[in-house]
Amino acid sequence: MSYRDFLKPLVGAFCCKSVTPCMYTQFILTTHFISTFAGVVSSYLHSVPYGCCETMEITFTGKRALVTGAGKGIGRDAVKALLKCGAQVIAVSRTQADLDSLTAECPSIAQVCVDLADWDSTQKALQDVGPVDLLVNNAAVATLQPFLEVTPQEFDKSFNVNVKAALHVAQIVARGMRSRGSGGSIVNVSSQASQCALQDHAVYCATKGALDMLTKVMALELGPHKIRVNSVNPTVVMTAMGRISWSDPMKAGPMMSRIPLGKFAEVEDVVNAILFLLSEQSAMITGATLPVDGGFLAC
Repeated sequence: MSYRDFLKPLVGAFCCKSVTPCMYTQFILTTHFISTFAGVVSSYLHSVPYGCCETMEITFTGKRALVTGAGKGIGRDAVKALLKCGAQVIAVSRTQADLDSLTAECPSIAQVCVDLADWDSTQKALQDVGPVDLLVNNAAVATLQPFLEVTPQEFDKSFNVNVKAALHVAQIVARGMRSRGSGGSIVNVSSQASQCALQDHAVYCATKGALDMLTKVMALELGPHKIRVNSVNPTVVMTAMGRISWSDPMKAGPMMSRIPLGKFAEVEDVVNAILFLLSEQSAMITGATLPVDGGFLAC
């Protein structure tokens, strides 16, 4: 019997003015039940988050993160953002002064000063950092040369840092993730230059193309161990150095004209993408190269 069928005789009785005490009691109990039920439903609906705002909150409480290239730019801001999200952070840089100034801002970080281009020194420096759940492979160098003027020295320097060091650090971290069986997430900081030829960027483009493919192979081989691997691929980023390098409208204009959104990326744009890919909000994403480029690669 529906509540309409239940109330029908009561309503009819009221209309005919033939309400008995039993009917009146039944009516009071019924309306009280409906009122109580409506209140319960209302309370439940108000307790459910509207849309997905609360479910999209990113937290890394109880997680340990390692960030390379942490002294400046994207890496430095990534360290600060991870701390705000509750992670314990290990900051890696080759420049002690940068680490010291970062520690002054963020006293809780652990710091490691090492030149990642040196394989043996990196192994020694990172082998005892303890468990790492999140890795941001951000360290990189960019030396621009016309193709016909590329030297073996600059070629080796770029590949040693941008590719070889990223592979080595990820090996060290991923071995620990695998042995603990806890899984983890790795984000390699790549570039739009991995997918688009840029003037005087022959070596840089090649290193970032290699890093993208390394990301995909890592995702393939580490996936069975619950380790996700992705990359972010930004356009020109307005770091302190970026603002200086791209302050000349004659230089910036042609590049910006190829970006549909009509602007370069801010450091925050890249860091937010990194946090998303590190987090459980992207739990089904691995092997992806995520452009943070205002649409540059779409054109």
